[in-house]
Amino acid sequence: MSILIQNLREVEARVAAACARAGRDRGEVTLVAVSKTKPVPMLQEIYDAGTRDFGENKVQEICAKQPVLPDDIRWHMIGHLQTNKVRQVIDKACMIHSVDSLKLAQVIEKEAAKRDLDIPVLLEVNVAEEESKFGARTEETAALIQEIAQLPHIHVRGLMTIAPFVDDPEENRPVFRRLKELSVDIAEKNINNVSMCELSMGMTGDFEVAIEEGATLVRVGTAIFGARNYDK
Repeated sequence: MSILIQNLREVEARVAAACARAGRDRGEVTLVAVSKTKPVPMLQEIYDAGTRDFGENKVQEICAKQPVLPDDIRWHMIGHLQTNKVRQVIDKACMIHSVDSLKLAQVIEKEAAKRDLDIPVLLEVNVAEEESKFGARTEETAALIQEIAQLPHIHVRGLMTIAPFVDDPEENRPVFRRLKELSVDIAEKNINNVSMCELSMGMTGDFEVAIEEGATLVRVGTAIFGARNYDK
């Protein structure tokens, strides 16, 4: 068994164990394999082992990989999306996790309308209020969702956050808990065209804590693919 498949199985086991600890069904959590900077043969190998959800941070990587890999892969756009790149990815991503402004949502709406597409999105929330991160502030999230919900080709399916990089994953538990609470608050408003069914939170360092706090999508790269090489 290759190291890649071994890593994948270990991550799968950790996801299942976290679900069990939280009294959740394993089927409630989607493991998104974050394949940024990784070559196509590595993606193909874990595809062959059953993985169908892949996450990319850059539009150009989705555009390069999507045509040469099987067409039943679900590509998740998880990185910051610039408005001028929307039209390139609009028909390739199954979900955009990183909508962080009304302006970006309006561009997605415009491009989706041109092609008569319905686009599922998550609103990115900067729960920890880190200067270096994108995302809406928690207190402005509900109002922003009310505005985005009026765009007919976009469907707000939930929230996403990128928690701080920490040595102890327990430090991020309050961040994940806050996002879950926020999603519950927004769900109670019963906004048309909004369902708070998805919570995208947790990465290699803290995905188990995120699952315990309600994540439905965990974005795991390094634990599956190994450290990234940015020199290419």
